Amino acid sequence: MTTVPAQKRSPSPLLRRDFALVWSAGLVSDTGDWLLRIALPLFALSATGSALGASTVFLVELVPMLLVGSFLGVLVDRWDHRRTIVIVAVLQGLFLLPLLAASADRMGIVYAVAAVEAVLGAVINPARQAMTPQLVGADQLARANALIAVSDNLARLIGSPLGGLSFALWGLPGVVVADAASYVITAGLVALSRPHPLGVDGADETGADGEPAVAVERRILREWADGIALIARSGTLRILALIAALGGVAQGLFLVLFLVYVTQNLGAGDTGAGVIRGVQAIGGVLGGLVTGLLARRLGPRSLIGGGYLVFGMLSLLTWNLAPFTTALWVYCGLFIAMGLPGVTTATGEITLVQTEVPPRALGRVIAAVTTLDGAAQALGLLLGGLLADSGDIVPILDVQASLYLLCGVIGIVALRGAKRLP
Repeated sequence: MTTVPAQKRSPSPLLRRDFALVWSAGLVSDTGDWLLRIALPLFALSATGSALGASTVFLVELVPMLLVGSFLGVLVDRWDHRRTIVIVAVLQGLFLLPLLAASADRMGIVYAVAAVEAVLGAVINPARQAMTPQLVGADQLARANALIAVSDNLARLIGSPLGGLSFALWGLPGVVVADAASYVITAGLVALSRPHPLGVDGADETGADGEPAVAVERRILREWADGIALIARSGTLRILALIAALGGVAQGLFLVLFLVYVTQNLGAGDTGAGVIRGVQAIGGVLGGLVTGLLARRLGPRSLIGGGYLVFGMLSLLTWNLAPFTTALWVYCGLFIAMGLPGVTTATGEITLVQTEVPPRALGRVIAAVTTLDGAAQALGLLLGGLLADSGDIVPILDVQASLYLLCGVIGIVALRGAKRLP
């Protein structure tokens, strides 16, 4: 693995005022998202009496992102990131309010809101990731991304149980009010940060006032194509896209087959599955802290390759351990351990993109890679659903783990000599 020279210990990025504000805003917003992510499928399940109603919520969240996610990245590059986050956060809060009128005979409201929130999320997430390099120095970028991973997992750890509890106590309206308030707080915190312009005003890029709509559409399509071409020209980005595709298929397989494995092979039931998935966030928090330390000595390529290798080996161990023990605490420990390399790989990937891609193209590249990952996950979900009833699923899960090992090998071997952008 490649290493970077040990650097003089620098203050935490959280001591930078603007990064701390944006980091805190993300924690608040993501916690609110998890409240709704838990409550909305529960509402759909209780309202329709069918698991199909709950699964439709996940579907309508996924499809819009796959259709327009990469195009939204172009808009992120054309707009000021700080202003974009503030405006989109306010819109997310406003578009939640129709859920207050949702009922069993008005499920269309639920699905429409889920779709709109997914589209808005596909704007705000690339904007936040593209904004991070503006808030910290290059020497702190990997640590900043690791801290964002800590925030993501803390939000999941806090928001998941609160979502179920809030829904049980106050129903969907209570969750909606809480989530809408989180968006207002998010907008306020980001608005308190100072502007960090990239040196080119977004209005200058969009053309003169009154530019015909057709011309604007062509410009957006051209910029979208430029983003794809940027990935094609960079050996590093091409390899990262391949890793994202393989990892996405593996994650899609996992989402389906994990439930089958826990219920059939471990006999732990739905509660056991929820506990095991929930504790993985603990590993994510620890992983963010550990990755912040590793980033001082290891480059992002080493974080990616090493992280995927460890993740794959832990996965293989987990899927083949049932003949020896089905103790729930053992699998909780393994999933906590998996949270560490999971954060390491994600931190390495986003840091490498942020350092490889020119600032003005970050949004579209991040959105394109995210869309590719989502499409690969959808493929994995489809394959998992087709293979789940085929008998013994352990060999299929071994293939799933092997995909992570392959990502690790590609990360170590191919990324080291990959051609970078001039």
